[in-house]
Parts: sequence; structure tokens; C-alpha cells
Amino acid sequence: MNTMIMNMANTDKLHIGVLGLQGDYEAHQKQLKSLEIGSSLVKLPHQLDEIDGLILPGGESTTMDKLIDRFNLRDKLIAFGKIKPIWGTCAGMILLSKSIEENQSDVKPFGLIDIDVRRTAFGRQVFSFTEVLTAELNGQKASFEASFIRAPRITRVGKDVSVLAEFNGEPVLVEKGNILASSFHPELGEETVLLRYFINKFFIGLDR
Repeated sequence: MNTMIMNMANTDKLHIGVLGLQGDYEAHQKQLKSLEIGSSLVKLPHQLDEIDGLILPGGESTTMDKLIDRFNLRDKLIAFGKIKPIWGTCAGMILLSKSIEENQSDVKPFGLIDIDVRRTAFGRQVFSFTEVLTAELNGQKASFEASFIRAPRITRVGKDVSVLAEFNGEPVLVEKGNILASSFHPELGEETVLLRYFINKFFIGLDR
């Protein structure tokens, strides 16, 4: 497995939030801890004022959508994403998208990245799989394991959105400005390639 060399200095003051309403938030916190990066769960609006960036984890997008409104987080999450970095994985990517196809559950996406998605389009839980993907990150090739678990497909990519990785010719890792989104779960193993990329791109040299 290729390892991406990243400068992880100057992260002692960094504090990353992980949306902690539902889903796979503990695995993200475990990876952040492995890089000695401070983190906390975000469940209430005022907690967004205490973090430098945010990870929206995988989980059940319908449940997450409902809980976001129950805890009055929607407007503040959208405002946060307009100025600070957010990485959405699986269900988190669905929430960041501009539009959701066949949206029978009426999930209301944030519209923070110009992509359209289709939920669970890579197959139900029983069809989950893990693949080694290669991405172009900061001008370097990097390989990593990606777990597709009830994963959404990206069905349209806006003209200003960069595709960083594909699976079978389909985009599965994209970014635009301060928003990063992945169809898959990168946090289930020991590798931290993509987390290092997220930190390196948006936070190295941070001075708070």
C-alpha cells in the first residue's frame, strides 16, 4: 500500500468536530486521535463555534437529516460549510450534495458541493465491498482502501468540482473549495491517507 508523505506539523492547536448525531463517528475520532489531532462530537449548534473543521460521517442519511432539524443544526451547518472545511463520507456526502435523485425520504441536502447523488446505489448492505483506490492528492499518487457500505453514487459532477478518485470509471472522491466528499468509508481500517490529505490541505499552518 502506498503511503502519502504529509507534513503533520503545526496541528497541536487544531480541533476537528465530528457530527455525532448518528452513524460512524467513533471511527473518525479514533483516526484523528491516532494523528494526535484534537476532536469533539458536534450535537448542538454552539459547538460549531468551537471547531476548525468538521467531518460528516457515514450512517443513515434519513435519520441524520431528521436529527439535524431536531437539534436546530441545519442553518448553522450550512453557514459553517461556506467558510470552513467539511469532509462528508457516505451519508455525509449525501448531505453535502446539491440534489438527491429518487429522494423518497425527502432528505434535504445542504447544497455545499455541486454534485447530484443517488442513495444506496452501489447496493444494499449485503453487497458491501472494499476496494483499493488510487487518487491524485497534492500532486502525488496515493493508494488506500475504501469500504463501500450502502454507498451512494455520484450521478453528476459540476464543472468546478474536482474528481480526485474513481471506481470503475465513476467519481467517488470529489472536492470543491473547502468541501471534500467521498462515496465510501475511509475510516474503518488503520490507514489515514485521506485524513492526512484533509488536514494537510486545509489546516497546515493554522494559527488560532
